[in-house]
Amino acid sequence: MRYLISGGGTGGHIFPAVSIANALKEADKDAEILFVGALGRMEMERVPQAGYKIIGLPVRGFNRAQPWKNISVLFDLWRSMRQAKKIVKEFKPDAAVGVGGYASGAAMKVAARMGIPVILQEQNGFAGVTNKLLKDDARLICVAYENMEKFFPKEKILLTGNPVRQNLTTGDKQHAIEWLKQEYSATFDTKKPTMLIIGGSLGARTINEAMMSGLPTLADQGVQLIWQTGKTYIDKILANIGEEKIAAYKQQGIVITPFLSNMPDAYALADIVVSRAGASSISELCLLGKASILIPSPNVAEDHQTHNAMALVRKDAALLIRDVECGKELIPAITALLADKPKQEAMKKNIIALAQTDSAARIANEVIRIAASARQ
Repeated sequence: MRYLISGGGTGGHIFPAVSIANALKEADKDAEILFVGALGRMEMERVPQAGYKIIGLPVRGFNRAQPWKNISVLFDLWRSMRQAKKIVKEFKPDAAVGVGGYASGAAMKVAARMGIPVILQEQNGFAGVTNKLLKDDARLICVAYENMEKFFPKEKILLTGNPVRQNLTTGDKQHAIEWLKQEYSATFDTKKPTMLIIGGSLGARTINEAMMSGLPTLADQGVQLIWQTGKTYIDKILANIGEEKIAAYKQQGIVITPFLSNMPDAYALADIVVSRAGASSISELCLLGKASILIPSPNVAEDHQTHNAMALVRKDAALLIRDVECGKELIPAITALLADKPKQEAMKKNIIALAQTDSAARIANEVIRIAASARQ
């Protein structure tokens, strides 16, 4: 069987796509899988790292601020559609899976026109533009949130959750202590409260600024911190704190790093997680049952991170702080939640109840079923 998988642009699209590919391979080791992405985007690097072939299209997003510049965008879309047609014709997929993003639109539209069954995977609680445009072409739409009938035909929807990184549940608190000692020369204690701060690979300015101002307070309270700043902000933060203070913080169980190489153990040690509200992040928090404070990014299409976060807030499964209020509210919220053990336990119970397990395998099984049916 051959499967075409398309989409990307962000890790939130790429992680699920690779997880679905891995699940297809696990179900059928002889399956052939080809990815289609957008040239210059993250997937062109990450997909080959995961062991899969990818072809890039010259497709780009529309410039909403300067619409007169979209003539070249339309030309690139036309080129991408022609190239996608050639790819589908040569690869002859039994099914095509779209996970959102510019390239997904071109590849899935062409596949549907050529009679290839299309399956969509929507990560967010507020559907992305590409998947909304493709809803009539899809045989099945796998979603991560309830009440998605406002975006897609009800009879096509299947609640599967979002596929997450498959090793996340392997974390161990004691191993985390050893890892932090070895990699960062930091001393942590499993008996002390620990915060994990994650703002994405590039970082989140407002979260980092709030943490900078509140770091002395949290340190004085004996709170341990694993703070991923993102590569954009690390140099400025380290310079502001100073080498001597950073060394002292490490002995208090405070690590400040641009990137975390061991997310399973970082999650395992954390009592509370502060995070953006991207679809993949929320799915991970649900799966792991973490008490969380979510600060949705304001710089995303149609404010979909707020919709993602509110799905948890309505179930008393997370706290939400608006990005513009982060500087004023984050540290008091952390302090209050750390002091309220019953609240933490209630949030953990509520968020883990929202987890959809084995999402990648469930989606892969549906893809295989639809592909096999189309072959008959």
